Amino acid sequence: MGGSLNMVGYGLAAIGPGIGIGLIFAAYISGVARQPEARGVLQSIAILGFALAEALAIIGIGLAFAL
Repeated sequence: MGGSLNMVGYGLAAIGPGIGIGLIFAAYISGVARQPEARGVLQSIAILGFALAEALAIIGIGLAFAL
């Protein structure tokens, strides 16, 4: 029973990084549409933000299985 509650908790907690990743790439697309010559700088910042937000989700799934 406890294991399935962990997975439900993780499913709810994964909403945060999912929304965060969506906002990161929405801002990236908007920035490139406004200023195409800044694409390289914006892309590196977007990928760094994606990696950090995804790391939260990966840590969460690890904790859901560990606990």
